[in-house]
Amino acid sequence: MQITPLTVGPIVGEITPTTVRLWGRAEVEKAPSGIRRCFGIVRIWPAGNRAAMLPVQYFKMNPNFDMTGVSVFTGLKAETSYEYQMGWFFSELELEEVTVLPVTDQDWSEVPGHKFSTAASRKDRSRSFVFGSCRYLLRLFGGLWTDSRGDKTFRSILDQINQDGIRTDHLLMLGDQIYADDLNILHFDETVDEYNARYREAFSQPHIRALMSQVSTYMTLDDHEIEDGWPAHSTDKDWIIKYPAAIHAYQTYQMSHSPVLDITGNRIEGTPRRFWYTAQNGCCDFFVTDTRTERRLGENPEIISKEQMQNLKEWLDDKSGRVKFIVSSVPLFPATKSSNEDKWGGFPAQQSELLDFLWSKQVPRVVFLAGDVHSALSAELVEQNDPLGYKVASVVSSSFYWPYPHNSRRAFDLDGKIQSAASANVYQ
Repeated sequence: MQITPLTVGPIVGEITPTTVRLWGRAEVEKAPSGIRRCFGIVRIWPAGNRAAMLPVQYFKMNPNFDMTGVSVFTGLKAETSYEYQMGWFFSELELEEVTVLPVTDQDWSEVPGHKFSTAASRKDRSRSFVFGSCRYLLRLFGGLWTDSRGDKTFRSILDQINQDGIRTDHLLMLGDQIYADDLNILHFDETVDEYNARYREAFSQPHIRALMSQVSTYMTLDDHEIEDGWPAHSTDKDWIIKYPAAIHAYQTYQMSHSPVLDITGNRIEGTPRRFWYTAQNGCCDFFVTDTRTERRLGENPEIISKEQMQNLKEWLDDKSGRVKFIVSSVPLFPATKSSNEDKWGGFPAQQSELLDFLWSKQVPRVVFLAGDVHSALSAELVEQNDPLGYKVASVVSSSFYWPYPHNSRRAFDLDGKIQSAASANVYQ
């Protein structure tokens, strides 16, 4: 049996000290009776020791999710490098019948090999990660031409890993992984097929594909996964047609390999009721927020739900002893001098609620990670009357690729103040 290479992927998703989620896409092929049945297959072994290969895993490639699937391996060893191959094949058998096929009949010669490393369980272990957002790929003339410069950043990251030996434990992608509205004057995506095609194009470029096949990748979405400024300009029709299509594609290509869905055996199960999640590796705790789909506009606007805010507070106050990284698609601070209503500053009650909580608890080593504004900067925030000198940091990434002029320092209110909406605290 010939094993066929993936059409998109593989993507190394969530890693823990003992587990990994591996994602991939096969191919949609129609038959007289419908879409041909397709299965994914993965084999994995400790690096350099193929004789210790784990049992081969099979899983369904789901036509409802653009013929993609996720396989989960458990029982791995912490901080250990593994090699793997991931592919697919057509079969009209049931999954239970496929799993007993003899592995000696499998031909893997066309499937490339990859590596990944599991997470560290000890909180004294240092970690290294890359983060960013906003990868613009302009499609013109019906999608026949794409600007491939958006892949060069990932080539640079790969060179640092593979040539310079810089260990990289995670890639964090903070939103706008696609621009579904890049031609919104002429056309914008609004069907599942259009959004899926956008992801296939974005994730199959060679350098990002190679990077995600070896570095654990965590993602969250921002507005351009749906439309610019979402949901500020949405219509009733958009909520019925565009939003469900965009979110279905987001679940397929970004959420499915994250910690959101539960693991049962070697599979993911369930239907997501939220998109925010937590992750942990060595000295790092991550809370990956969803600051886009839970927004409520109007008289008392919210950027995240009350449930997400409560979980964020509990996570901050869990005394883990690790560095607390709050991942947000848009910055909490500093403010931008224009369009700040789309950032945390446009939701002053919740911005104040979070800052007041941090200062009341004096949670140590808190760092906000954000993107969106196409500029690289860092800032520290203090409360002007705090005798203890407590502070939190904000690191904002530049875009992975943006072909137009970037914001300058003048675009940010770096000397401004945030007056709490719920207390006498003044942050600066």
